[in-house]
Amino acid sequence: MAKKTAVVDLGSNSIRMVVFEKTSRYGFFTTYEYKRKVRLGENAYNNGKVLQEEPMQRAEDTLAFFKQRAIKHQCKKIFIVGTSALRDAPNSKYFVKRIKDKLGLNIKVIDGKNESFLGGFAALNLLSSFKNATTLDIGGGSSELCLIQNGKIVDFISLDVGTVRLKELFYDTKKQDSLDDFLKPILEQIPANFANDNLIAIGGSLRAISNSIMQKNSYPLKNLHDFRYDFKAEYNHVNKILNADFDDLINYGIKKERFDTIKEGTLIFLKIADKLKIKQVITSGVGIREGVYLQDLLRPANKFPANFNTSLKCLQDRFLHGDKKTPHFALQIFNALNPLHKLQTHFRTSLINAAKLCHIGEYLDFYFANEHSFYFILNSLNYGFSHQEKALIASIIRFNGKKLNPYYINNFKELLPKLPVLMWLNFILALAKILSLNEEKINFAFSNNTLYIYNDEKMLNLPLDEIKKIAKPEVIILAINQKPNI
Repeated sequence: MAKKTAVVDLGSNSIRMVVFEKTSRYGFFTTYEYKRKVRLGENAYNNGKVLQEEPMQRAEDTLAFFKQRAIKHQCKKIFIVGTSALRDAPNSKYFVKRIKDKLGLNIKVIDGKNESFLGGFAALNLLSSFKNATTLDIGGGSSELCLIQNGKIVDFISLDVGTVRLKELFYDTKKQDSLDDFLKPILEQIPANFANDNLIAIGGSLRAISNSIMQKNSYPLKNLHDFRYDFKAEYNHVNKILNADFDDLINYGIKKERFDTIKEGTLIFLKIADKLKIKQVITSGVGIREGVYLQDLLRPANKFPANFNTSLKCLQDRFLHGDKKTPHFALQIFNALNPLHKLQTHFRTSLINAAKLCHIGEYLDFYFANEHSFYFILNSLNYGFSHQEKALIASIIRFNGKKLNPYYINNFKELLPKLPVLMWLNFILALAKILSLNEEKINFAFSNNTLYIYNDEKMLNLPLDEIKKIAKPEVIILAINQKPNI
């Protein structure tokens, strides 16, 4: 398979290209992203949907530049998908042939249902675990919904309503009074079974709204992907964005490049959210581009192997070399102490993931290695982890066996579990990390609040002074080079 692949999303409003790089069979990461606000659908919706010469030329120039960049990045594959503006346009075939003849690039114009599927496919594979949700991708010319039930895509629909379409037909012409009459029959096309507690928000408008909410609430992480919020609690804020004066949008954390279509996007969002009776919004940082790439990466199975995470594997491929025993020892210690700590299984999973990544900072620089690991994981462990999981994994690596610093904890307090849980995971990971420096076989046993660490055949040569420095729960006693009397 190609090591580097470029995927271009040719939308009504913007053209984006993402360059993906494989690190192993299923491990990958994004290396570059390019965006041009070309407005291919400009003046099309009020001219019989016909693409106009000026925006077509802008699109051609942009695709020429993207091709040059893809070649520079040594991409072996280039996928280009055209969405609403192209599938609606009577002169779509002319434009596709024009790009083929002039640039040697093939554009695949996809229908609305396929576009909806690709967004849902990306969200299903790259968000943290969920069972039921309806995805919503608001584009310039259309909005796509994909129904996911019990972790499987079961239905999808495309609606002829998008930000640029509304802007040109109603906002630019000052005809907002007739908007409800336009939207009513479109909203009635949404099947009743698409109603859902969870809405997965895809696309620039919805991500802009999520970013505004994060800023308002001083949210501790900057990652939009997998950010979740209660719709009812944030409804008034979203409604304020809809009704804000144009010049006041900056006060809501909306970027200037989004000013001209954010109100249209917000209106579509509120109308569809009401129709779906949603309770929680899950923000997706992925969409059609990732969906196209994953279809190529995961075929023929169309899913990752069981218990596999592409971001974790990617970090291991890129930065961790050699066999580290830390995960093995962490699991043994966790299981041995289970009668005492009684932590739930999902905490064991986070502990093992932290053990797999805790040495990553050492490959950047020996000094402050744990701080390097902390920031690296928060910003690079992108796919398949909730914000709570990322914060926990990064934090216990950062603690490194030290007494828990309230300053570090308070910054992420709303995302982290209670203090006793942190104490146990901090202790277990730090102990496993120190023991991993010993190349010999180590046995663990637990009895009478004592953790016995020993080798059946000989004395272990362990850094006892370092082990004594580890902050541990008061209820546990360490017995090194002693076998339990069982």
